[in-house]
Amino acid sequence: MEELKKKLQKEISALENELRVELPREILRARAHGDLSENAEYHAAKERQGYVNARLNQLNARLRDLSMIDMATIPRDRVGLGSTVVVLDVDKDEKVKYKLVTSEEVDVAKGMISTSSPIGRGLLGKRVGDSVRIQIPGGVREMEIIELTTIHQTEG
Repeated sequence: MEELKKKLQKEISALENELRVELPREILRARAHGDLSENAEYHAAKERQGYVNARLNQLNARLRDLSMIDMATIPRDRVGLGSTVVVLDVDKDEKVKYKLVTSEEVDVAKGMISTSSPIGRGLLGKRVGDSVRIQIPGGVREMEIIELTTIHQTEG
């Protein structure tokens, strides 16, 4: 969680620098060229300024949301944010390992799925030994939870 917050803060810092230092410089330079109605550099810089401002608002809101996550509310004995879960896919008779993460950390190839994905939502709140039927785009999957490591066990 802290690593994600640092990553967001780094992007926020870079965008704030662009918004407050680089873009005003570009806009001033473009204004010096004269007629603004046909000045592509000026319009591009103003458009970028709007995008950067919107992205900054989005990142700041996400950082506030992450800061409000209370570790005490994440279960210690059931699947929650940060949990690593090994399930038996009953239909395929194979073990699959998932880590439930925030949407920014998703990497399906590494088994890192969002808590808001169909499988993530289906596993939330479950314990070792529970079986779940999860509706996914390819149909219904039946999974049995065989191992669970919560965020509390991994953060030591």
